[in-house]
Amino acid sequence: MLDKNEIKQIIARRVAEEFHDGDVVTLGIGLPTLAANYISPDKHITLQSENGILGVGKMPDELTADARITNAGGQLVTIKEGGAYFDSFLSFAMIRGGHINATVLGGLQVDEEGNLANWLVPGKLVPGMGGAMDLVVGAQKVIVAMEHTNHGEPKILKRCTLPLTASHEVDMIITEKGVFTCDENGLTLVEISPYSDLETIRATTEADFKVAPNLVRR
Repeated sequence: MLDKNEIKQIIARRVAEEFHDGDVVTLGIGLPTLAANYISPDKHITLQSENGILGVGKMPDELTADARITNAGGQLVTIKEGGAYFDSFLSFAMIRGGHINATVLGGLQVDEEGNLANWLVPGKLVPGMGGAMDLVVGAQKVIVAMEHTNHGEPKILKRCTLPLTASHEVDMIITEKGVFTCDENGLTLVEISPYSDLETIRATTEADFKVAPNLVRR
């Protein structure tokens, strides 16, 4: 059985494959930030942090960590040579202006209509949704990177039950079990990971979904 860290790394590695050369990508806090460590050196990807950094690098180790450089979630990050710092006004002008090719966000729930709930944790006091609402509406492609279930309960639902971050904006869901695309026709399973199978995915997914005729089995 995979442990939590292995699951996160599997998801992050697969997420990085979705980036195209020349993309500007915003990684949400938590699991999505790990994708920075798996970007192919053959691709020129510019990572943006919503608190005002363009050119975010890999997650730091003890030698490269600098307490002055953090992302929007307060995690320590690195910045590549040629990177830039700027204020939130310019950062959100990039996001709201449609200049972000893709954003990767975690999710508490996603449903078959492409709705996302990722900011209100039941029973916990949270400060708000941060920039997630702007990102899912402003980015050209929205990828949700999350574990397939929460304590065995499905997170890909017929309908989200938590307050929405945005409606009908999710383009892709990547979990440790597989990859779904989402459009006006609903969810389509396009890929099964080496750590799962179709029967398991059906049993752990509440939402209805189609299976792509060219389904990829890793």
